[in-house]
Amino acid sequence: MLAFVAAATILGLLAAILSQRVSPLVALILAPVIACVALGMAGHMPAYMVAGITKIAPVAGMFVFAILFFGLLGDAGVLKPLVSGVLRAVGKDPKRITIGTALLALLIHLDGSGAVCFLITIPALRPLYDELGMDRRVLACTASMAAGVNFLPWTGPTLRAASALKLPVGAIFNPMIGVQLVGLGFVFAASWWLGLREQRRLGLIATRQQSAVQAEPLPRLFWLNVALALVAVGVMVSGKVEPVVVFMIGTALVLLLNFPSPTAQRERIEAHAGAALQMVGVLMAAGVFTGIMNESGMIKSLASTAAGHMPQAWGPHLPVLVAMVAMPLSLLFDPDSFYFGVLPVLAEVAHHFGLPPVQVAQAALLGQMTTGFPVSPLTPATFLVAGLSGVELGAHQRFAIPFLFAASLVMTIAALAFGVFAL
Repeated sequence: MLAFVAAATILGLLAAILSQRVSPLVALILAPVIACVALGMAGHMPAYMVAGITKIAPVAGMFVFAILFFGLLGDAGVLKPLVSGVLRAVGKDPKRITIGTALLALLIHLDGSGAVCFLITIPALRPLYDELGMDRRVLACTASMAAGVNFLPWTGPTLRAASALKLPVGAIFNPMIGVQLVGLGFVFAASWWLGLREQRRLGLIATRQQSAVQAEPLPRLFWLNVALALVAVGVMVSGKVEPVVVFMIGTALVLLLNFPSPTAQRERIEAHAGAALQMVGVLMAAGVFTGIMNESGMIKSLASTAAGHMPQAWGPHLPVLVAMVAMPLSLLFDPDSFYFGVLPVLAEVAHHFGLPPVQVAQAALLGQMTTGFPVSPLTPATFLVAGLSGVELGAHQRFAIPFLFAASLVMTIAALAFGVFAL
């Protein structure tokens, strides 16, 4: 019963968001509440909701102050010269811009944090996309592909897989290096194609056109603001200080430097409050959803049921099958439930058919909360991508899921070709 209700709740949530019948905030709150009541757990529901909100609170706080921080830097005129500089470097060629987006996201994601990757990449490049009239969904999708394919030994899915199956991280990751390179090749090819499509849509000429872009005069305190932004990003990427702390302090300093009067500070905060409040509401609603689904045991039950009902005939082909469905499974299972609940069961099944458990772990990394995490309603990063890009959640998912799923399938084919696992 738990598993059935869990599956129905998640599928209902996805249908509601993707069809845009209701707002994500409404769907994320009411879907699990209805499920909880249907299961007779209404008395426990407030505690479940609070538990989920508590876990999401740091991300929500980070998002509020990230919006304020980058918004205030824009108000101070810091971004215009930077955008002009990028335009002089790449011209008005969307193909170069989308490839540059993928490259920047890939480099930023080397620290293993999807949230940090999106918090830096998207606000930095969104003004450039807006300057040229490019589709913001392309920005969200390109950054998502680069971060999703860039699974590393120190990223969450790899560490979870190694811990759950008691395997060395190197045993899982090292044979996958060639597969990942193929995946990255797909990311840059897809980014180039998306840029080409945007170029044709906008009717832009693919030339550098350096003379057409005038240099922006540097605003007052430009270099001081740039230094502050670089320090904030550097500290955040280092992982020594929580991002919410970095953005809170950074926001206060930007306000103090550029808008010294209390009236000006209040006006600037109010100017960005709408966007911040809207996305924080969605993030809190996501906390309610994951809190109820996890604390009630629905996700755990769904994981056990899914693994236990797998036909035995699939056993010899298990790694390939897992790899093919790993990305869509990110829409159903949060990372802990899958890697600590489903994966050990799948590994036992694989062992029964003479397959090494490491192959199941490698197959899972080809999509489960790697290419799947930027579109899953079970991860805060999805809401960060949509919110920072200024794109509706459902629109982001509809646009990006085919590309992310394609990246997963391309890597699956590469894994077969390289002998990581056999068909």
